[in-house]
Amino acid sequence: MAGGALVSTGEVKDYAGKVTLFVIMACLVAATGGLIFGYDIGVSGGVTSMEPFLAKFFPSVQQKMKSAHENNYCKFNSQLLTSFTSSLYLAALIASFFASATTRVLGRKVSMLVGGLVFLVGAILNGAATNVEMLIIGRLLLGVGVGFANQSVPVYLSEMAPAKLRGALNMGFQLAITIGILVAQLVNYGTNQIKEGYGWRISLYGAAVPAFIMIVGALFLPDTPNSLIERGHQEKARKMLQKVRGTDNVDDEFQDLIEASEVSKQVEHPWRNIMEAKYRPQLIMAICIPFFQQLTGINVIMFYAPVLFKTIGFGDDASLMSAVITGLVNVVATCVSILCVDKYGRRLLFLQGGAQMLIAQILVGVVIGLQFGTSGVGSMSKGYANLVLILICLYVAAFAWSWGPLGWLVPSEIFPLEIRSAGQAITVSVNMLFTFIIGQIFLIMLCYMKFGLFFFFGGWVLIMTLFIYFFLPETKNVPIEEMSRVWKSHWFWNKYIPDEAVIGGHGHSKNVA
Repeated sequence: MAGGALVSTGEVKDYAGKVTLFVIMACLVAATGGLIFGYDIGVSGGVTSMEPFLAKFFPSVQQKMKSAHENNYCKFNSQLLTSFTSSLYLAALIASFFASATTRVLGRKVSMLVGGLVFLVGAILNGAATNVEMLIIGRLLLGVGVGFANQSVPVYLSEMAPAKLRGALNMGFQLAITIGILVAQLVNYGTNQIKEGYGWRISLYGAAVPAFIMIVGALFLPDTPNSLIERGHQEKARKMLQKVRGTDNVDDEFQDLIEASEVSKQVEHPWRNIMEAKYRPQLIMAICIPFFQQLTGINVIMFYAPVLFKTIGFGDDASLMSAVITGLVNVVATCVSILCVDKYGRRLLFLQGGAQMLIAQILVGVVIGLQFGTSGVGSMSKGYANLVLILICLYVAAFAWSWGPLGWLVPSEIFPLEIRSAGQAITVSVNMLFTFIIGQIFLIMLCYMKFGLFFFFGGWVLIMTLFIYFFLPETKNVPIEEMSRVWKSHWFWNKYIPDEAVIGGHGHSKNVA
């Protein structure tokens, strides 16, 4: 080429260092932030199916449940009941924007600490609730805690983990969510056995335990090198980087972090800058991935699993135990994802999981449709009810090794430092907005769309799987500071990425005559 143009070799840097016990412990402690989110998802569905809880706060729903001729699809349809579940996500949506500023200015661990403290207060209020107003206020405070945790934890994990293990360590957050869900479902099953009728209080008070774990963990966590550099503590950042990488030879990575920080400091308005064309691929992913994650229908299963299983004919204990089974499948399948994500990549898990979810949802819709028809009157035989449980477990497993953990991992690893806090805030807020919307309208949709609801979510799973196939490049083993290369080499996104974003600075570029 004439003029000695700079041409990228397309390589990515392989920084020095090893996986240290220090970085694994820091990431494990940080990932416990997922416990509060998971416990809440798991506990709310179980509590809202407990008769003493319904009798105290939602007596109209309890009356509907007892009606012998009530349409199975519409038994639990109550806007007040869904407001109890979904109000948390509206609060988390708003809190994520405040958390973005806190994460950027005060660091990731401060955001975790704030989230844990507010969540703790919400848990106490919920457990002590004497009226619906106390319940909703408690839920709103829980939502603020979730908003701060979901904003700060994935960013913290992505920044601390070495590129080769970033997927597995970041998924510690999703694993903690699934463990939180399972623990909550086990607690619900146990407290439902308490004949005096106060078991739901123990379930709701139980949320204080993961909150306490998160608070204590955040107090002892070190700050990430990225966050220290961002706040002007360069020497501390170098020492921290040496500690987390287990080597003094961190010059290459440290220099890239410094350069990324310099670029970041020139960005006074990350919310305005994220709208620029060169960040278009990341912005689209930050919106579409959490949007699609909710339209898999997973939170319908997780929020309302006991309600759903009661709808198809399981008794009280059986419905709660069925929810425990799906929770256990969720944990095991997330472990599968942790073992595979850095070996086989993000795309393969997304595509396989999408295909399996689609098949399972269609079959669930067919079985429920054949059993209840459109009238929703009748009951389901034990054999068919067990078949639905197996199909839902296959669906949950597919989600848990694909859209569940990857829905948090991919957005957290694709943003450059200068817009990272804003990007993560968008991811969290889109996730919470659609979690709120789906949580609020699911019981109405079940009532009116009946078994067709599963086909509705299946259609979205098909769309999102095609979206991944065409528009998401593979990001495994790519250092965060080198991510621009991935977008530049993609058939669709390359037109948005200017050459200078890849060439020079962080690039392995060479002068070719």
